[in-house]
Amino acid sequence: MFGYRVPAPDQAMLISGGRRGLAGAPFRVVTGHGTFVLQIFRKVRFLTLAMCEAEVAETCVTKQGIALTARAVIAFKVGNDTESIVNAGQRFLSDQDQMSVLTGRIFAGHLRAIIGSMTVEEIVTERQKLATEVLDTSKAEMAKIGLIVDSLQIQSIDDGDTGYIAAMSAPHRAAIQRQAQIAQAQATQAAVEAEQQSARKQAEYARETAVVKAQYAAEVDRAQAQAAQAGPLAQANAQQEVLAAQTELAQRAAELRQQQLVAEVVKPAEAEAERIRVLALAEAERMKIQAEAAASHDRVALDRMLIDQLPQIVKEAAGGLAGANVNVLNGADGLGEIAAGLVGQGLTILDSVRRGLGAPQGRVEQDGEPVGLE
Repeated sequence: MFGYRVPAPDQAMLISGGRRGLAGAPFRVVTGHGTFVLQIFRKVRFLTLAMCEAEVAETCVTKQGIALTARAVIAFKVGNDTESIVNAGQRFLSDQDQMSVLTGRIFAGHLRAIIGSMTVEEIVTERQKLATEVLDTSKAEMAKIGLIVDSLQIQSIDDGDTGYIAAMSAPHRAAIQRQAQIAQAQATQAAVEAEQQSARKQAEYARETAVVKAQYAAEVDRAQAQAAQAGPLAQANAQQEVLAAQTELAQRAAELRQQQLVAEVVKPAEAEAERIRVLALAEAERMKIQAEAAASHDRVALDRMLIDQLPQIVKEAAGGLAGANVNVLNGADGLGEIAAGLVGQGLTILDSVRRGLGAPQGRVEQDGEPVGLE
């Protein structure tokens, strides 16, 4: 006889046949938990609390007298509070599908009223404003039947064959098309410029690559040429160094030979020439002395004897000079000075001998007896 009944999460359980519910309602409302029900004396019914949907397609006349067909979708449900459940249960418990039908009719009326107070431009450009005003005007009426609206969406606004909306959007479409064409032209130009830039870069890259390859080839050729010339060049340098060394050696040999010639030929020749010159000078001096003696007739036999010995003295001195290694600094003048010195030394020796003997001037002994000179 007793049964424990539990409503679903999206349901409200309405129990009638017992004590009255809140505010004199003919049933009690149970949500979110179960309860024991005396089945013989009580009757249990369930009211859905799930979301429901209603569609509206209504022809409305705007403030300008232009007919528009508005299509909208309404999402609604029974309120969660007990008062809303009681109001909805009393009206829709026996036929809950009527909630969508009645909601659609209520919103169709409010939609006609709101659209009748607006222009086509306002309706097209301010759809959210239209939906908000419809919701605000229908809220109180929906609350009376225990329903709340979660959302209202205006799906479309159509003027049929009048073409008003199309004419109104023509400037915008033209502007959009113009902007689209401009954008397309800009995009095409940018694509062409990008292609040209890419072609230029490719050409520059190809040119740079060709230049680099040419430089590499030139460097390789130059290196090969240098390598090919390295052997002959080194050989030529070696030959040049050998020739330079041989030239220097020849120059040194010539200098040495010149020195040998000077020592072996020139110096002995110069000494011989000096000896001959000294002899000639001595002979001349002897002849001069003899001439002076003959002219003055006052020379004695000693003088004559000394005079006769003078060439021999000078000859002996010259003979000693011929074997000597004499360096003559000033050429012929130096040789003359040496010869004059020898002659002077001979005369000095002659005077010394004469003074040593103490012979009077104009007297000389011959064969042990003094001889007078006139």
